Amino acid sequence: MDFGFIRPLTVVVGHYGAGKTNFAVNLALALKAREPGRAVRIADFDMVNPYFRTADAADMLRRGGVEPLLPAFANTNVDTPSLPPRLASLIGEEDGYTIVDVGGDDGSVALGMYRERMKEAGYAMLCVVNRYRPLIEDPAAALDCMRQIEEAAGLCCTAIVNDSNLGAETTAEDVLAGISYGKACASLVALPLLCHCYFPDLAPDTPALLAAHGMEDEPLFAMKSATKKLF
Repeated sequence: MDFGFIRPLTVVVGHYGAGKTNFAVNLALALKAREPGRAVRIADFDMVNPYFRTADAADMLRRGGVEPLLPAFANTNVDTPSLPPRLASLIGEEDGYTIVDVGGDDGSVALGMYRERMKEAGYAMLCVVNRYRPLIEDPAAALDCMRQIEEAAGLCCTAIVNDSNLGAETTAEDVLAGISYGKACASLVALPLLCHCYFPDLAPDTPALLAAHGMEDEPLFAMKSATKKLF
């Protein structure tokens, strides 16, 4: 994966269930591992879904040296939509990285409150796509979803992340089958494809399988599962 596309302020967006939180958490951990001397923070901006949140990975993040910026009531019985209070003060900071995990249209609308400051400071906005999620399984549908998010936030995406997976059932063949989808999504929106995500614990033979199909140069990003399992 080319980390050159990552900015000090990097926003992660996408359709519900596409894999945004898993990617955002793993990106934050990877940045800290690459640059241990720089501060890395991740802000939970999920205004809708209390079941899949950055807060679920708070312990994993802290062990990896990443500071989680969580809503005041995250993972409590009082699960009201709220924003991490420190986020506004971090826009424009160059002392490290702030990754923002945005959930759904409501999160995109809330993000729009900061749009002018973000444009002035500079940002990256990564759109996560997943071939196996309803409503975005077609690249054209994924494009429609991305445009809706951009309109709600008043901000433009800068790169595509292909996180085509079937959760715990994902195989290397599933990742392989999603490669052309990810590339088509990036081509359709004329944005760079940052990476194809995969879980080594579920599909350890993914790199070898891609190489066997002449795809050894595809940008892979190995991840650990960071969201809670409901079933």
